[in-house]
Amino acid sequence: MTGRLLIVSNRLPCVASVRDGRVELGPASGGLATGLRSWYEDAGGLWIGWPGAVDIPEERRAELDERLARQRLVPVHLSTEDVHEYYEGFANRVLWPLCHFLIDRVPVDATGWDAYRRVNEQFADAVVAAWRPGDAIWVHDYQLLLLPALLRARLPQARIGFFLHIPFPSSEVFRILPWRRELLHGMLGADVVGFHTFAYLRHFLMALLHLEGVEADVDRLHVHGRTVQVGVFPMGVDAAGLEALASEPDVLAEARAIREDAGGRRILLGIDRLDYTKGIPRRLLAIERLLARHPELRDEIRYIQIAVPSRGMVDPYQRFRRQVEEAVGRINGACGTLRSTPIHYMYRSVSPRQLSALYRAADVMLVTPLRDGMNLVAKEFLASRADGDGVLVLSEFAGAAAELGDAIVVNPYDVDGTADAIHRALLLDRAERRHRMTRLRERVRRHDIHWWASQFVERLAAQGDEPPPPRVTDVPGVLTRIATARHLTLLLDYDGTLVPIAPRPEMATPDASLLALLSVLAERADTEVHLVSGRPHAFLDEWFGQLPIDLWAEHGFWHRPAGGVWASTVSIHTGWMRKLLPILEQFAQATPGAAIERKSASIAWHYRLAEPEFGTRQAHELRMVLGDTLSNQPLEVLEGRRVIEVRVR
Repeated sequence: MTGRLLIVSNRLPCVASVRDGRVELGPASGGLATGLRSWYEDAGGLWIGWPGAVDIPEERRAELDERLARQRLVPVHLSTEDVHEYYEGFANRVLWPLCHFLIDRVPVDATGWDAYRRVNEQFADAVVAAWRPGDAIWVHDYQLLLLPALLRARLPQARIGFFLHIPFPSSEVFRILPWRRELLHGMLGADVVGFHTFAYLRHFLMALLHLEGVEADVDRLHVHGRTVQVGVFPMGVDAAGLEALASEPDVLAEARAIREDAGGRRILLGIDRLDYTKGIPRRLLAIERLLARHPELRDEIRYIQIAVPSRGMVDPYQRFRRQVEEAVGRINGACGTLRSTPIHYMYRSVSPRQLSALYRAADVMLVTPLRDGMNLVAKEFLASRADGDGVLVLSEFAGAAAELGDAIVVNPYDVDGTADAIHRALLLDRAERRHRMTRLRERVRRHDIHWWASQFVERLAAQGDEPPPPRVTDVPGVLTRIATARHLTLLLDYDGTLVPIAPRPEMATPDASLLALLSVLAERADTEVHLVSGRPHAFLDEWFGQLPIDLWAEHGFWHRPAGGVWASTVSIHTGWMRKLLPILEQFAQATPGAAIERKSASIAWHYRLAEPEFGTRQAHELRMVLGDTLSNQPLEVLEGRRVIEVRVR
């Protein structure tokens, strides 16, 4: 990639403010800004986003823009109304809870769509103004889902990537949104679309299949004459930087002070934004349950919960803060002793050095969100533990759980199970703790922030360099090359090519002129003819067995060389058919005109005779069911012309 990289996110990696008539800049605390800042500083390019201040006076805006420009930061200035309607309104009151599967928190009177679209257009203006030929654009997260398509319309030759940092919900949940298609179309403006986990990617593909009928070709989507590549890129942290910080003398001294203040008690640690997705109330219940079952622990553990302020101006977050603080008071009142209270709760931001000291001081780190795109806190804790000790208790619904299998993984909705897991973490012997930590740290070091960003940017660069698919426009020239070739191999498709698509497969039989043509081709000197079909080998043998051509049946599972005998090309196991057949039969019964065709290595579900629109909807639904059913099977699903076929991979 010869040009610059333009990173585009809702927030810049700094926060601007105007105090006493002066512009001040401080570091941003968001996960993306924290995680990507070190890589961005090394990589060059520009970062485009909102600087965090609203309604900046005109006389100070030029000063702010100049200071940001010196750091290669390009501001998108938003008004108070923009922030209220676009950010606090649509992005965080509608998209955030829905993408985290918390449908009950989506407001009945969901508003802000017009502001969301308008602000995405403002971002597009800023990117277009900064872009130069050769630059690549990397758009981040749910606040800017419309931006890739807006940029594609205005910069058709640009390389555009998009990465979603939060979960993509299941298609059933995503389809609740009235603006679902607009959001999908927005994402598809990118050349590369990335997710943290395969589960999120699968949800995205299922939503596309169900709403748009777009099917992935492995990791590629063909839409509007373009190819969009999709992939999984689990985000990492600056592991080396975090380890170095956690090993500095003043950080180690602060960690010792935290442990001394605990008076020999085991330290449990939770560090979260005060957000309802982080599972803090259920985690507190698990702590309470642990202390009720094991009262001897009331003077032996200290749970430190750092709640970082988040969206404090939004009513649901204000109510949530009161709920958490009331739970802390109730548990401390019920489980405290004359010597100590079990929960030390702090509602505040902490500096990177304080955070590092807490990581080093903790015996057990609790990361138990109800749903989380990745959760970098878990990885920060592991990177900071240069001493090789400590235990991570991790929610199975955090994206990080897909990578960090040596953590103690819990279901945060199971309060009893979480309490048991915390007790188990406290009882692990030193050898097992260190064994688990070694393996976890290896993963975090190997797949750090630099690996993540480089993987995505390299994929984007490669996608941009790929030539467009070839198109045959010079038919006479192609025919001349065929006629003059010294050796010619012809691969001929059957249904829809040699014969028209028929209402029922058995009706698509070859006529005399086709058989004569194949015979002439087969007798041509230095010419091989291969007929490739999804039909059973008995059908091909009946109609073409007398011809001196190669026959390939069931998409290549059976082969008969010219003049030879049929043989299977791979080992064929059919036990899976008995389990799958009831699903296909159920769909066939519910779809008038649909029929099932059994072959030796596959099963086909035809819907050529079904009412077109209803048959297509049923086919999309069947594809989603098969995707879930076959996710761990060595099988694949092929979609042809009004037929869905399942076969051994």
